[in-house]
Amino acid sequence: MSAVSHRVASWPVALALAVAAPLAWHPADRALAAADPSTIIAGRATVVDGDTLEIKGQRVRLEGIDAPEADQTCGGGWFGTWKCGRAASEQLRWLTGGRRVECEAAGYDKYGRVLGWCSADGRDINAEMVRSGYAWAFVKYSTRYEAVEAQARKAKAGIWKGEAEPAWEFRARRWAAAEDGAPEGCAIKGNVTENGHIYHVPWSPWYAKVRVEPAKGEAWFCSEAEAAKAGFRAAKGP
Repeated sequence: MSAVSHRVASWPVALALAVAAPLAWHPADRALAAADPSTIIAGRATVVDGDTLEIKGQRVRLEGIDAPEADQTCGGGWFGTWKCGRAASEQLRWLTGGRRVECEAAGYDKYGRVLGWCSADGRDINAEMVRSGYAWAFVKYSTRYEAVEAQARKAKAGIWKGEAEPAWEFRARRWAAAEDGAPEGCAIKGNVTENGHIYHVPWSPWYAKVRVEPAKGEAWFCSEAEAAKAGFRAAKGP
């Protein structure tokens, strides 16, 4: 997830420069090239998960934040646990539903996906996800929402009302558990379905149910970059 300073005009060039890492912890692998600041992707958005949108066929990862994964649960203080991953996706649907969403490109990941600062009706969507407690400020890559997170924590909003494992730690733990039973530690499952070639990472809610059958053209992959290069796309969240 490391950024490179070279500027490029469009995502195909950025993708051509991509070098697959041994392990891609998240679709937000850092930009391999800076985006043209004039690049705007706009239109109606479909929610992929709590921090990823799809606009006109282009996936946009909300920059500066990290939302709970689809299969993740969080502590609810006195009220047990709650499905914070699914709730994050629902919150993002509420923020974007029926609205024109505009995303300013901040860079591109190694799969050609945009890292974006997104808004709807003049509202900063990335900030609202953090403010409402449905995402962490991803300070490893940007401190833009650090103060917003402090407000959410003080208000005990969303993930802050009880114990919540940061999404990046949740992914790392799931990967470590899955790689022990995967060929050569390559824990991503490539699945061929009627909806196309789809890959599942260890934190996917369907991961445990997927069986890899090489005779059907399915395969294990060591990184998301490797899966994408083989023609597989990431599974959407619930």
